[in-house]
Amino acid sequence: MALSPQFLDELKHRFTLSDVIGRQVKLVRHGREHMGLCPFHNEKSPSFTVNDQKGFYHCFGCGAHGSVIDFVMGTQGLEFLEAIERLAEEAGMEMPRQTPEQIERDKKRGTLSEVMDAVAHWYQAQLKGQVGRAAYDYVKGRGLKDATIDRFGLGYAPGGLSGGSRTALKDAMRARGIPEDQLIDTGMLIKPEGGGESYDRFRNRVMFPITDRQGRVIAFGGRALDKDAKAKYLNSPETSIFHKGATLYNWANARAAAYDCGQVMVVEGYMDVIALAQYGIDYAVAPLGTALTEEQISHLWQMADEPILSFDGDKAGVRAATRAMERALPMLKPGKSLRFVFMPEGDDPDTLVQREGRKAVEKLIDAAEPLVNVLWKTLTEGHSIDTPERRAGLEKNIFMKLSEIEDENVKKLYQGEFRNRLYELFRPAKRGGGQGGQRTFTPGGRRDPRKVPPTGLLAQTSIGRGRGGGAVTERMEKTIVLTLVHHPEILIKHEETVAHLHFSVPGLDGIIAALLEKAALGHTLDMEGVLTHLNDKGLLDTFERIKQERALRDEWFAWADAALSDALTGFEHIVQRFQHITEARRDYERAEAEYAEEMTDENHARFVAAQAAYRALEEKEADKEGYRLESGRFSFN
Repeated sequence: MALSPQFLDELKHRFTLSDVIGRQVKLVRHGREHMGLCPFHNEKSPSFTVNDQKGFYHCFGCGAHGSVIDFVMGTQGLEFLEAIERLAEEAGMEMPRQTPEQIERDKKRGTLSEVMDAVAHWYQAQLKGQVGRAAYDYVKGRGLKDATIDRFGLGYAPGGLSGGSRTALKDAMRARGIPEDQLIDTGMLIKPEGGGESYDRFRNRVMFPITDRQGRVIAFGGRALDKDAKAKYLNSPETSIFHKGATLYNWANARAAAYDCGQVMVVEGYMDVIALAQYGIDYAVAPLGTALTEEQISHLWQMADEPILSFDGDKAGVRAATRAMERALPMLKPGKSLRFVFMPEGDDPDTLVQREGRKAVEKLIDAAEPLVNVLWKTLTEGHSIDTPERRAGLEKNIFMKLSEIEDENVKKLYQGEFRNRLYELFRPAKRGGGQGGQRTFTPGGRRDPRKVPPTGLLAQTSIGRGRGGGAVTERMEKTIVLTLVHHPEILIKHEETVAHLHFSVPGLDGIIAALLEKAALGHTLDMEGVLTHLNDKGLLDTFERIKQERALRDEWFAWADAALSDALTGFEHIVQRFQHITEARRDYERAEAEYAEEMTDENHARFVAAQAAYRALEEKEADKEGYRLESGRFSFN
C-alpha cells in the first residue's frame, strides 16, 4: 500500500517523540534533547538521543536513527504498515484507502503544491516590476528591507477595484500550462456559482505566502491597497492542501529558530512576524486572522514548552488573551503551558521593534506572565469579596474553571495553588480588614508571604518534628477527611471553610480537592457518589488506608453510621481546633523567620511569646486527644 507523504507527515506530527520512546526508555532532559540507554544495543552509558523538534532519534553507539514510525517498528517487531496502523489508531487518524480515487487525490495534492510555488514566484516578480511599484513602495514604507522582502517571498497581485485585469494571474498561469481547474482547486481563482468566467481571487494586494511546516507554499494572505476594499486582509479559502486552523504563518522558519533558542512567540499579524524577524527575532508566528485553535496550540508545544502569546494591552487584547487561555486550559499537561506578553498602549510588535529595537521586545518577553497568573487575574479582578456569599461565589467560579483541566496532576496543583491564593485574598476580611465598605480584588492586592530562611527552631517542638504538623494535627486532618467523605452534605454549609484547609498528610489535599470539585460541579453530595468519584480519581486507596487506622475509631461522629447532625457538630468542633493550632503554628513560623532575618530584642521577644503560646496549645491538644508527651514524641494511651 502506497501512503502519501502528507499522511505520513501528519501521522508523525501527531506524536511527541520523547513521549512514545519514554514508554520503553528512561529519558533524561539534556538541553533541548533527551538522552537515555539505547534500546537497540547493550550499553552502560547513554548515547541515545531524542530530538522532539526535529522528530528523530539517533544513537551515537550503534548508529540507529529514525522517526516515531521507525522506533515502533524496531522495538515492537512490526512491519511498516503494521506500525502505521497502530500509530494511526492511537492518533485517531483513519487509514487512507488506496482506491484509484485516493491515489488520484494524493497525486493531485502534489501537483497543487507545484501550482502554488509557481504562483508565489509570479507574485514576487510582479512586486519587483513596474506594475507593482505602489505595492513595493508600501512595503518599503513599512520599514522592510529588500533582503527581508525576499526572505519572506512578498509579492503583488495586480488588478483592483478601480480598474485593471481581473484575470492577470489566471492568464499568466495558463500561459505556463497550468490549467484553470487547478487554480480553482488552490483557491487562487473564484468560479461564480451562477456560472460565468472565473477570475483572480486576489487583486491589487500585497501578497504574503503561507507555508506548511516543511516550507511548501499552501496558501496566501493579501493586504488590500485599495482604500475601498471590503476586507483589509484576505486569506486563501480552505482547500485540500490548506486548513486555516491547523496552520501558522512563518511556521517553517520559526520551527528552525525555536530549535536553536527553545522558545516561540505568537503575534497577531504578518507584519509583526516579518518586522520581528528583520530585527533578529526569528521565532515568531501568527494565526491566520482567527483566534488560536487547539491544533495550533499543539503545534506550538512541539516547538517550545511554554509558547509566548503577545497581545495588545487594551480591552480587545485582554479578551483575545482570555480566549486563548480558555482554549489551552483543558489541554495543559506537565511541562506544557503558555506565557503572556501585553504590549504597551498604542503599540504592537511591529511598531515597538522598529521604534525601540530588539531589546525592547526581548525585555517584554523576559517578563512574560505565566498562564497561572493571567488566569488568576482574569477570574478575580473586579469581584466583590466583602461578604461570605460573594467569597463563596468567587471560589466556586474558580474551581469550576479549574475543573476543565483534563490532566489530573496539573489540575490538582492548580487547585492547591489557587486555594493558597484565595486564603491570602480572603484573610484580611477574616481579620476585620475592609469593614465598612465593599472590597474588590485588584492586581497587587494579594500579599506575598515573606521569603526568609527558617532557623529550624520550630523543629524542636513535638508537633514541629517531621514532614507536617505531628501526631495531633495529623489525626485531626484524617478525622476531618473521614467525616467529609462519610457525610459530604457538610460541604453545603462549609464549602468555603473546607477550601481553606491545608493538610500535611500526603494524599489528603487530593481528597479535599476531589470533594470540592464534585461540589463545584453541582453533583449530588452523597457518600456513594463521593466514593465513586474518589475511585475515578485514583484516591480511594488513600481513603481506605485512613479507615484502617485504629486510632480513629474513637472519633465516632466521623463514621458513616453517625447521624448527620452529630457529624456536623463534631466536624465544626474539630475544624475550629485545627484552625486554632495551625494559626498558632503559622504565627510561630512567622516570628521564627523574622527573628532569623533580624535578631533584635523586639523580634526575640515576639518569637519567645509565639513559641510559648504554640507549645502550650500543642500540649493542651495532646491532652484532649488522649496523647501524652514521652521522650519528645506523642504516643497513644
